[in-house]
Formats: sequence, structure tokens, C-alpha cells
Amino acid sequence: MNGMFHLTHSQPPMLSHQLELLSPARTADIGMEAVNHGADAVYIGGPGFGARASADNSVSDIARLVKHAHRFHSRIFVTINTILRDDELEPARKLVRQLYDAGVDALIIQDMGLLELDLPPIQLHASTQCDIRTPAKARFLQDAGMSQLVLARELTLAQIAQVRDALATPHPITGSQPAQPAILEFFVHGALCVAYSGQCNISHAHTGRSANRGDCSQACRLPYQVMDAQGRFVAHDKHVLSMKDNNQSANMEALVDAGIRSFKIEGRYKDMGYVKNITAHYRTLLDEILERRPELAATSHGRCTYTFTPDPNQNFNREFTDYFVQGRQEDIGAFDSPKNPGQPIGWVTKVSQGLGHGKDFIELETSNAETLLHNGDGLCYYDQQKELVGLQTNRVEPLPSPAAQPQRWRVFPKDPIASLKDLRKGREINRNRSMDWVRTLEKKSADRRIGVWLHLTDQPPSSANHTTLQLTLTDEAGHTASACVTLPLETARDGEQADAKLKQALNRMGDTSFQAIDVTTTLSQPWFVPSSSLNALRREAAVNLEAVRLKACKRLPRALPAQPYTPYPEDTLSYLANVFNHKARDFYARHGVRVIAAAYEANQEEGDVSLMITKHCVRFSLSLCPKQAKGVTGVQGTVKAEPLVLVNGTDRLTLRFDCKPCEMHVVGKIRTNVVNQLPSSPVRFYKTRNESGPHSPV
Repeated sequence: MNGMFHLTHSQPPMLSHQLELLSPARTADIGMEAVNHGADAVYIGGPGFGARASADNSVSDIARLVKHAHRFHSRIFVTINTILRDDELEPARKLVRQLYDAGVDALIIQDMGLLELDLPPIQLHASTQCDIRTPAKARFLQDAGMSQLVLARELTLAQIAQVRDALATPHPITGSQPAQPAILEFFVHGALCVAYSGQCNISHAHTGRSANRGDCSQACRLPYQVMDAQGRFVAHDKHVLSMKDNNQSANMEALVDAGIRSFKIEGRYKDMGYVKNITAHYRTLLDEILERRPELAATSHGRCTYTFTPDPNQNFNREFTDYFVQGRQEDIGAFDSPKNPGQPIGWVTKVSQGLGHGKDFIELETSNAETLLHNGDGLCYYDQQKELVGLQTNRVEPLPSPAAQPQRWRVFPKDPIASLKDLRKGREINRNRSMDWVRTLEKKSADRRIGVWLHLTDQPPSSANHTTLQLTLTDEAGHTASACVTLPLETARDGEQADAKLKQALNRMGDTSFQAIDVTTTLSQPWFVPSSSLNALRREAAVNLEAVRLKACKRLPRALPAQPYTPYPEDTLSYLANVFNHKARDFYARHGVRVIAAAYEANQEEGDVSLMITKHCVRFSLSLCPKQAKGVTGVQGTVKAEPLVLVNGTDRLTLRFDCKPCEMHVVGKIRTNVVNQLPSSPVRFYKTRNESGPHSPV
């Protein structure tokens, strides 16, 4: 046999009518399953400099993921989105080269110092850590050479549309139109960081562990006492900085219309089951949109089938919110607990304790007769103080239940009932872990196939005794490849039956990446073709098409910075800008910034400063907002936006309220022991303005 290759289609960069589903991966294996379950792109951490310190992967593992993803023209983005010290710039540059050589399609970055290095021509995306919440900031980053921008999760639909419009406007100096506006990316699912764009310095201030360097201590998930300016308790042991989880399922088409083209799932710490389920869920939603709107298209190829019905409620979540997309909402916080409350399944009808280890049990009645319990299920309930209590099951037994009545179950907990606070008859029970669901997703749960058309033809006999058959495969994107086989001449006795068998044999694509859409034949006469020859012909044609597709999967182009340089929207940068190396300082100075403070991690801000700025407002959530009091008789004018204090152990944080932009500042100071961990080479930039000449460091 011999193969014939014909490239009819090349992969362009992502275009404005294309939609991208972007899934997370803690490991390369999880990334491969994300692709199998419908991801158009996957983001993953490399061996260093990623904002998830314990989610690192070797370059060789990433190369393995790239090879698998490119079969479907899915893309691989690697996160190098921490802020970097001067001594880390060269190792980071070398890593970028290795990732480029491994076939990685783009980098997600925060530190602008990387733009001052001699990098290979790899596409660059602006991380959420860049804090992109204004049209001016977005336009600047586009002009600086960013091809994709991860917008702040706090933006409304109207604000997203304003950013989209700003990217298409002429250059502020030259008046030239952008060659291609940057792609807008938005988080549609997963955990929410309460700080704008994840820019939080509480962890560094209290522990020396920097969230900007991938090592957040998650102070936002702790319980706090909330006190007013007079020292009175406003809330007791509430997780007032803990948000529910993001879920934009109901807003997907609205986000498309506002300008979002990349739909990002949070979760580089999440397990395989989460990535499979949530990727399949949003793949299904996007496919429904694509089906209704033919003017849109996916960025990768292939359709997925699943062995399960995707359900976001089955994975760990703190309940869901769509945050600020539809405007300020009252119920966005997971104030009672940062744990997974699960879904209600029934209530306790009996508690039997003191029977000995492993013999204690409770009896439950489910609210739905179709709810089945399994050994190892995770159950939970709220105690009298509304704290979530977990109840891990060892064994469950169904009890006799009358027909058409709720199902009754006997549950043997892993722990003694005496240790389970406030567990009593009548208590509502939730399930936050279904072993049946876990086992389903531990198995192969998706099949992704690229649709192909197959056409079999013959050629004039090469001799008196032989003819040549050619099988041509054309995929859904227009890529074509062929394979040929020369066989002895043998006419089939029953032409219709022979043709049907030919089509049946060719329709079986086996363990390839392809699925037959249609099989046609154009033969001079009905030939008898042995099944072994047909199978071999089909396999070779499929291998050749895979090769054509890989060749056509071109690397995403690097965007060139606009010339002349677009000025930064402001001429002053505080510690909140996260400038931690001199290359980043040079970048901002070249773009017109005249005053530059070092990042908070330089330990130069020793007094009370804003450690976090957030759109979430504790006063609003506790119904203490002056705007809420407007028009309320007897209340109007009595409620003021006075500071509140959060207390956890010896930690005290002050909440200050900026009502005009409707933002809250969490204020505190760096601990002395953290200050004593000064870097070996303190970073100092330009903290004063010199109008007449070059800046001078202080």
C-alpha cells in the first residue's frame, strides 16, 4: 500500500466568530481527559512559576498532552503567571523556550517583565492576575502584545461589552485599526476568589506565603467575628469573605453576545472527576448554542458522547452564584461554611447509638423514591449553629418501604454517633459525595470523534490481473488524505450486496479519532475485496489523515506590540501593580509610568494598607448598606458606611467602604516576622516623581 497526502485546509488563529471552551488540568492525564470530554483548550502549570504552587508538571508530560490535544486541534496553554524576582527571570526565559519546543500553543502570564526578555514567538495571554476590569487596561494589554485577556470575574455584561468595543477602536496615537482584537476570556465555573482578579496580599502579610507567587493560605475561607466601630458584634463565626462557587450556565449565550469568546473553567487543583463532568457540562451548553447559531463555530474539531449526564451539583461546590454578571446580587456568599453542603436527600427518622464501634446507625427517609444510597457515600447536615457536619458512611442497607412511599435506609456511619454534633430525629440530611457517581467517572466516560466522509474509487487496471483501489477521507474541517491498495481482479457475484459490505466495512473506524459521516463508492464494476484488505486500507487512510491534521495544526501567532507604544492608562503604580523585578519596571517606564512602587512582596509597605480590594461588600450582605436604607422609614440616614473589623484569633482586619465605586477594602499590616524575612536583594523602584529628568530610585 502507499499513501497520498493532500493538505486542503490550514488552521488560522482563533477568529472572532469562534468559541473556545478552556478547561483546567492539574496533570497531563487530567488534561487529556479534558480534551476527550470536549475542551477546545487546556491550561496547565509547568515545572515552575505557576499560580498554583502544587500543580506543577514536567515539560515532557506537557509535550505528551500537546500531542494528544493537537489530534483534535485543541490547544495547550501553560501558566507562568506568578510575579518573578530578578533572579528568576533567566530560569523563566529558559523554561519558555523548552515549552515552545514542546509545542505549547500559548503562555498565560502576569509579570510584564517577561515581555522584556528574548522569548520565542509564542502567543501570550494576560492572566486574571493582571486585574483587567476597565476598557483602558484591556486596550493597553492588547497593544502591548497580548492575544487573549482574562477579564475580572466581577464585570457585568454591560462592562464586558464596553471592553469588547474598546479593543476594536483605532490606535490612540496613529489612528490605525487593530489587526485583530484580542480574544476575551471569562471564568464561567469554579471557585471564586473574593479579591479583584485574585490580587490579595492577606496571605503574604500574615504568613509570608504570597498568593501572587502561587502559595495562598486562603484567609478568605476562615471564620471571623464581625464587629462595628463601637466594638459591638455584628456577626459571630461567619465566613464573611468566602464566596459561593461561580456558575454561569444560565448566562452563556448572553456572555457570547457581550463579546466573550473563551469560556474558562477554574480548577487546576481539582480532580479528574470534576474536570470530566464540568467540561462535559459546558461542552453540552456551547454545542447547543452552536447548533442554534450557525454563524458561530468551535475552535477545535470533533463531537463528544458521554456515558453519563453532566451535572455540576455532583462535584464539590459551595452552592452557586453568577456573581456580578447580572449586577449586584444579595446572595453570593458561602458565609455559613466554605465546605461542600451537597444536595438535600431526606431526613433522619431514627438515631441508634451506644451499640459499639461500627454498630451505631441512623435511619433515613429519602424525599425521592429514586434516590439510592451506596456504601461510602458522603453525607452531611447543619448543626444548631449552622455549622456543616460531615457524616461518612461505612455501610447502607435499604429497609422495607411501602409502595409509592419514600425509601427508608439504615446507615452505619464511619464515626461514632456520639461524635456527630446535634444529629437527631428530624434533621435534614444532604449528600455531598455519591460513590455511584465517583465510580462512573473513574471509568472511560467519553468518546470524542472527528466526523469524516469516506469515498472509495478504483483506477484503471494496472495489469490484466490487478486493479487499484483508492480510499479518500475528508474530515469536517476540510482536511483530506488517501490510501491505495492494488488487488487481484475479482468481480463480485452480487453487486448490491458487495457494495453494502464494502460500505459496512469502511464505516467501522475502530479506535481511531474518526467517525464516519457517510461512505460512498465510485467503482467501474462491483469488485470483491477481502475484509482484511479493506481494514488495512481504512487504517492507512486514517493514519495519513492524522498526519495531515497534525501538520495543519499551526502554532498560534504571537501578536506584535503596537507602534508607537501605547501609554499605560496611569502614570503612577502602587504596590498593588505587583512589580517585583527590574524588567517589569523597565516595561512600565517605557510605557510612560513615572512613579513605580515595588510589589507588596518586597516588604516595603509596613503600615496599614489595603491587602485586598473586592466588589463584595460585607455591609451589603449583612443588610447594613446605606444605599439599602434609602427610602426606608426610620432607617434612612441612620446607617453609615463606617468601618467594620474582622477578628480571627489574634488577626484583625479592618473593612473600609468606598461607596462611590461600590468597593470594599480589607486593610491590615504585615507581621513583624514576615518583614524580617527580607529578600536578599531588596527591590526598590521609583517612588517619587522627577519631572525634569530620569527617575531616581529610592
